Amino acid sequence: MVHEEMTSTKLGLKGIPALAEELHINRNLYLLDYTEGKLHIPTISTEKSIQLIEEAKAKGLNVSCSVSINNLILTDEKLYEFDTRYKILPPLRTPEVNKKLIKALQEGIIDGVTSDHNPIDIEHKRVEFDHALYGSIGLESIFGALRNHFSTVETVDILTRLKGRFSVKHHPINEGETADLTLFNPDKEWIFTEAEIYSSSKNAAMLGEKLTGKAYGIYANGILKID
Repeated sequence: MVHEEMTSTKLGLKGIPALAEELHINRNLYLLDYTEGKLHIPTISTEKSIQLIEEAKAKGLNVSCSVSINNLILTDEKLYEFDTRYKILPPLRTPEVNKKLIKALQEGIIDGVTSDHNPIDIEHKRVEFDHALYGSIGLESIFGALRNHFSTVETVDILTRLKGRFSVKHHPINEGETADLTLFNPDKEWIFTEAEIYSSSKNAAMLGEKLTGKAYGIYANGILKID
């Protein structure tokens, strides 16, 4: 159900060993080495996973990876609430692992952060922890959660640096270029509540968190969409 560690033992919840993720990554990296292909590994969440990615990059393998905002910011200490919003995959890890994930992101071992937006209907979340589905939405809170730990420039870079990896066209702000803008206040402090959720699903792990910085809307494809 959750990360296999001290917390899972104390709470009597079935643990998912970090090894489960690490074996999967190790296998995929062996296949990448053999095929000489290109690989992106989403939502890594353990110290060994970081090490495996770092070693693969040092060998010259064409690999990139990302981490979920939930795994980057939240820890398995949240599980003491037995709130199914915190039942996610990969499972929330320890505070020590969070620090290593943040460091790996700063050093470029981890290439970017994803919202890992995964809506789950209320019938599959408002049940006993063992029977709840995995997942959390994150689009509305990812910017503010990152700004709690990084500067505005770093946050924008973290959220956009994977565009090149997936050949997503970059639109610079120049005369004659297609406008592609995000409107945000980088310093607004606010509490993330259900009122800020536009998804029909409300299973957000970040609910109740104090965030810094808020996105208001976008201008894309000639259309302005704003809160």
